[in-house]
Amino acid sequence: MAEIKTIGIIGQGALGVMYGQQLTRHLGKERVFFIADPRRIEKYQREGIYCNGEKTEFQYLTPDTKGVQADLLIFAVKYTAIEEALDDTANFVGDSTILLSLLNGIASEEQIGARYGEDKILYCVAQEMDALKEGNQFSHTNMGTLVIGNRDNKRDERLSSVENILREAEIPYLIPEDIMHCLWSKLMFNTGVNQTAAVYACNYRQMQEEGQIRDTALSAMEEARRIAEAEGAVITDREFAEWMQILGRLNPEGMPSMRQDTKAKRKTEVELFSGTLRKLGKKHHIPTPVNDWLYEKIQEIEHVREMGGGD
Repeated sequence: MAEIKTIGIIGQGALGVMYGQQLTRHLGKERVFFIADPRRIEKYQREGIYCNGEKTEFQYLTPDTKGVQADLLIFAVKYTAIEEALDDTANFVGDSTILLSLLNGIASEEQIGARYGEDKILYCVAQEMDALKEGNQFSHTNMGTLVIGNRDNKRDERLSSVENILREAEIPYLIPEDIMHCLWSKLMFNTGVNQTAAVYACNYRQMQEEGQIRDTALSAMEEARRIAEAEGAVITDREFAEWMQILGRLNPEGMPSMRQDTKAKRKTEVELFSGTLRKLGKKHHIPTPVNDWLYEKIQEIEHVREMGGGD
């Protein structure tokens, strides 16, 4: 079994910093590096990056660095930056590099695989963490769990290598019976909760209470559920109910990432959610009226942002 000696990370959002700090702390700065352009590196080093109040000491390499191959390359960018990330990581991907995406949805693995080869992909769902970012301050109380596996759910040397490195770094992980089912199940939940919160400019409380907002989220999830089944992932009534219980336990004053994006006037990851489902709906001849509506409303919100308006 090949040992993972070098780990590259692209993306210094909440998850990238959280896992980068954990890997650096346990494996050492010389084995872990972030890929970033010179302008960003200068900013990070000037202002500092803090994780739970502790200043990080990350190693940085620019995209044009030659002669460094990552044994494991972690994508922790927003979906809106995936194409740029693929360009920036080209010099670090070799024949034996394992590629791991922390992005939501099912689309990022397909794009990464199309660029670098499906055989390099290890599928992943990042769940149950509470990582937050405010400026250069990053915090978390729960690291959550990385759910990892091969598309065919077989165990191989690549999976064992990643399992060993996560264990060494004390990062919680889980290898499920069916990784694609896990990806679809979380996509279903995010499709309802993220998009609804963005369109209605609300927090979790309004989706926990009976009414139009909750109904919209549930309807969007049901559409995603039907498409998931057409793609081979059957989400049971019990599993759907468990997601509702999870929604009920979330901090009522909290908000999902897409609502945080619209509030901060950032471009959203709508293509990961309704964007993906609309395409697959057409493929399987499954109507997606609620996701169509959510997609159009979020497009309107983004257009207003580009014109300099919005809340």
